[in-house]
Amino acid sequence: MFGLPETFSLDAAQLERARLAVQSQVHPDRFASGSDRDKRLAMQMAAQANAAYLTLKNPVQRASYLCERRGVAVQAENNTAMPTEFLMQQMQWREALDELREAADASGLEILRAEVQAQRAQRIEAIRQALDEQNAPQAAAEQVRALLFLDRFVEELRRTADSLPQSSA
Repeated sequence: MFGLPETFSLDAAQLERARLAVQSQVHPDRFASGSDRDKRLAMQMAAQANAAYLTLKNPVQRASYLCERRGVAVQAENNTAMPTEFLMQQMQWREALDELREAADASGLEILRAEVQAQRAQRIEAIRQALDEQNAPQAAAEQVRALLFLDRFVEELRRTADSLPQSSA
């Protein structure tokens, strides 16, 4: 739809330019004097363009889309199998979160969040390599499933930090 290469690596400015170009072609205002059918089609095309843009803008959704285009469904809902090493890391992070929550340790939560964000960046790079360099969509799909966990965990860290009593400084 946007005429961009089917790669995980994506130039955000190029994506934005492509989105604006497509929107200018399918924007419903261009069809204001058209038939009801033309207006309806324009609305559908504009909605599809917006959905495509949001998919490509989000690294997890973009990776999932590219995996599926290459014949591998991520199946995050029913495929939760992960390497033992990652499962052990999850358990350590959860234990640390419980301890930090109990201690109301905001700085400790920030340190843990930074660690998880670093792991997230490593997973995104692994997805890029798997999709753009190795043509390994199965490996990318495994990384996407891990990334989904990391995103949920980062959100849990944020909620926990937000729920801590504010210190008066």
